[in-house]
Amino acid sequence: MTTRRRNSKNVSRGGQALAIGGKSPYLGPMTDKVSVDIVADLVCPWCWLGKRNWDAARKLVPEIPVETVWRPYQLDPDLPRAGRPYGEYMKAKFSGENTERWAQMRTYLEEAAPAAGIEFKFDAIPVRPNTLNAHRVLRWAAGQGVEDAAVEGLFRAFFAESRDIGDTATLSQIAGAAGLDGELTAELLSSNQDEAALREEEAFFRKLGVSGVPTYIFNGRFAVSGAQEPKILADAIRQAAQEPPEQE
Repeated sequence: MTTRRRNSKNVSRGGQALAIGGKSPYLGPMTDKVSVDIVADLVCPWCWLGKRNWDAARKLVPEIPVETVWRPYQLDPDLPRAGRPYGEYMKAKFSGENTERWAQMRTYLEEAAPAAGIEFKFDAIPVRPNTLNAHRVLRWAAGQGVEDAAVEGLFRAFFAESRDIGDTATLSQIAGAAGLDGELTAELLSSNQDEAALREEEAFFRKLGVSGVPTYIFNGRFAVSGAQEPKILADAIRQAAQEPPEQE
């Protein structure tokens, strides 16, 4: 992925400022397009819903050119690389007073999914994976211009196809279907290629103030959090088109 720099001071999110000190090595390029960085994790159901809402939002403003870049965020970076059984993991995470909260979220997601053209099969998910390798695949896909196909494939594999997106063979198959070389992907996953760079990129967004996903950052100036409706995201695109990136 090409490193992109801009001299930005802060990003506002929901009325809060997300501070950026000096030149950012990540946030959007200086072009005549609206640059949007979507910070997300590939096991976050809100992020798949948010991805589909984002696709719909872009169709509402076809006259505005938009560049989208997916940025890494691990909701649980301390998970073992082999992951944990999904049912066991969710029971531990949403036990006690959190049980009802998860039930409400799950109901909302399952009801919202059909309109977005997606499906959540939560009961069939076998493993809650560590997502570092999935983010590496997405990083490589971005470098080859097939990022959208890869991110969609990863979300679908996990939530709708009950596949383990922490597994090297599974990731290689998803990469191949998206347009990458599956054999080369498997070879790279067996190494530590880009692990340090990915962790550094994720740390940047955490330091910026991102604490929930998805978060959409527009032109490095302001951010919208959560799987917002397409109309809200389209309005943000229009706003960003009126507020070009800061120049270095």
